Amino acid sequence: MMSRRLAVVGLSSAFSSFGMLGAAAPAWAEDLRVMESAPAANAVIARRSSEFFVRFDRPVDHVRSTLDIMSDGKLVERLKPRLESAPAVLFARAPTLPPGNYKLHWSVRAMSGVEAIEGDIPFTVKDQP
Repeated sequence: MMSRRLAVVGLSSAFSSFGMLGAAAPAWAEDLRVMESAPAANAVIARRSSEFFVRFDRPVDHVRSTLDIMSDGKLVERLKPRLESAPAVLFARAPTLPPGNYKLHWSVRAMSGVEAIEGDIPFTVKDQP
């Protein structure tokens, strides 16, 4: 449970670049920050979107990292990050999602770190012409 609380604080630091949260992170989490994601936080995407990624400011352990699509607290799809993606990027493809509200849940370890850091990126899928 303590790791989960620390991860939430780490997420605060990670998303401060998005302007979403501003709390200070513990020293071990300050080194790893979310730089970009697709979908972006609070984005509205079309159903045909199937590529998901989170780019960090330093390399992450692809083997021990995860990407999950969640809705209403339930797992919709567990994505398998591609091992051949860039060292600082978790990238995966997902099946077409029905319209609704989702969160891209990520959990990563920096190559030099022991603790896992995790967070959520909320997004919405809508039918678009």
